[in-house]
Amino acid sequence: MIRIAIVEDDELYVDQLRQYLKDYQSETGEDFEIKAYRDGDGITSDYKAQYDLILMDIRMRFVDGMTAAEEIRKMDSEVIIIFITNMAQYAIRGYEVGALDYILKPVTYFAFTQKIGRAIARLKKKIQRPVVIRTRDGVLRMDAADIYYVESQAHNLIYHTKDGVFVASGTMKQAEELLQGMNFSRGNKGYLINLEHVEGVRDKCAVVKGERLLISRPRSSVFMQELTRYWSEVD
Repeated sequence: MIRIAIVEDDELYVDQLRQYLKDYQSETGEDFEIKAYRDGDGITSDYKAQYDLILMDIRMRFVDGMTAAEEIRKMDSEVIIIFITNMAQYAIRGYEVGALDYILKPVTYFAFTQKIGRAIARLKKKIQRPVVIRTRDGVLRMDAADIYYVESQAHNLIYHTKDGVFVASGTMKQAEELLQGMNFSRGNKGYLINLEHVEGVRDKCAVVKGERLLISRPRSSVFMQELTRYWSEVD
């Protein structure tokens, strides 16, 4: 089941999006659980990372979609966000909060299905990718998706993960070889960052789980290209 939140203050659009999702379910056999919120504060007030996909209007009366998305990213780096707006220039800012895409109003069914299909492909792309890390205390096996970033200090590699922080001996080159092809990118010589957990880029830093990891000038262009490619890929 795919859990979807609609955040939209226009009742007509809420009804339209609900109907589009029902039609898409009928055509594809996907299973959706849908909940609607009338403003950004509605979804952020009790957010517990309970959704797979959020369809978010940008311009709302009280808490706008961009502000709500920033709050959500502090709690959830995994959820896919698609903005809904009548002005494309607003949606471009979505890259700052790791939005997958945007849909322009008025929303046509064809455009909607293209964006939803892309989001579902991204969700299904998250498969288990086990890696083995030799730590000071022994051998640790974990899913690469659970590694937030790897930090190099002296002759040690510090793995910041879902289950805590682990120290291993080795070089950054060895970490890159271990995690090759698993959506990791060098932010600078001291950080290897899992693009899956990048919440946004602000002030020349990649934000990962609320931490700001500096992106060096020599690596900036390549890192942003790899991040943009990751956010847009559907394979």
